Amino acid sequence: MLPAPGELLHFSEDPTIRHFVPHVAATAQQPEAYVWTVDALNSPCYWFPRQCPRVCAWGDGVPRVHAVEEAWLSTMQATTLYAYRFAAADFEPFGERPHAHVATHPVTPLGPPVEVRDLVGLHEAHGIELRVLAALEDHFAGIRDAGLEFSGIRMGNASIGPDGPFPTRR
Repeated sequence: MLPAPGELLHFSEDPTIRHFVPHVAATAQQPEAYVWTVDALNSPCYWFPRQCPRVCAWGDGVPRVHAVEEAWLSTMQATTLYAYRFAAADFEPFGERPHAHVATHPVTPLGPPVEVRDLVGLHEAHGIELRVLAALEDHFAGIRDAGLEFSGIRMGNASIGPDGPFPTRR
């Protein structure tokens, strides 16, 4: 699920949102209130359950690779997302190297949300390799060291499965 030209997307597990009001996200690193959206390059980084830790990497001439912990795979397979479409003109790029777009005023989607199922298959359909790993930390370090473009999302949840912390491994 990618945005059409002139559009941005917001992915949610909630299909009932009618209006988006700027707020400070619990994971925010800045104090400003925003409504967050993503473009076509960054949309695939959100084809995951909201709390799922993941590492997404890409670069010139390098195939796009996403990685998820194996403890999250069944949740990913069972999750339905909803893609909300917005007019790109209502948003501004966020950051020096924009990874998202933000609005500082309330915005209304262009229409009802689009149901997004089969998140694993969605990766395959778009030619994105989805790696399922026991843990993400070493993979994430390797991606950073390689100098690729990347996004590490919800990494604070790494090694914490959807049902709580992983048992201690020996």
